[in-house]
Amino acid sequence: MRPLRYAINITLDGCVDHTAGIPNAETHLHAASHFEWAEDAIFGRVIYQMMEGAWRPAAEGKPAEWIQDWMLPFARAISATRKHVVSSTLPRVDWNAELVRGDLEQTVRALKAKPGRGIITGGVMLPLALARMGLVDEYEFVVQPRIAGRGPTLLAGLTNMIDLELVGRKEFSGGAIALQYVAKR
Repeated sequence: MRPLRYAINITLDGCVDHTAGIPNAETHLHAASHFEWAEDAIFGRVIYQMMEGAWRPAAEGKPAEWIQDWMLPFARAISATRKHVVSSTLPRVDWNAELVRGDLEQTVRALKAKPGRGIITGGVMLPLALARMGLVDEYEFVVQPRIAGRGPTLLAGLTNMIDLELVGRKEFSGGAIALQYVAKR
């Protein structure tokens, strides 16, 4: 069974707003490695549209002016990954993607049962739903050396505690630390 990994940047005070992180080449390469590892990604509508808008043009050789050269490996990696988009409002998706409608738990269990290395997810609302269903096997939090004082927080609204076991740690030169956990079952 393939593991489902939830990977996200987080500030010291728990903010998961993508604008609160401190991007650099090292953490971008690390994020790209998640998409190189996973054959599939599962996103909600918001994260899919945000990622597509930012990274698809860069992967296709038309990067926005804010894109730095060190961001391009991430753009290529996320673009190459098969994406499953959970949405009842989007009429269609492309960018190596398919829509997921219907029973989310059944769909994710079927994805996990396929052979391969793993599945990656990110964002806020979908990972919360997946964690509530007990479907997230691995968690990686890249803790940014910043206090945001605002924004959405990690897994806010989770009804049951999830016990985790620390299985890895990586420090980056900019002060961020990636903490890898597996869910205790």
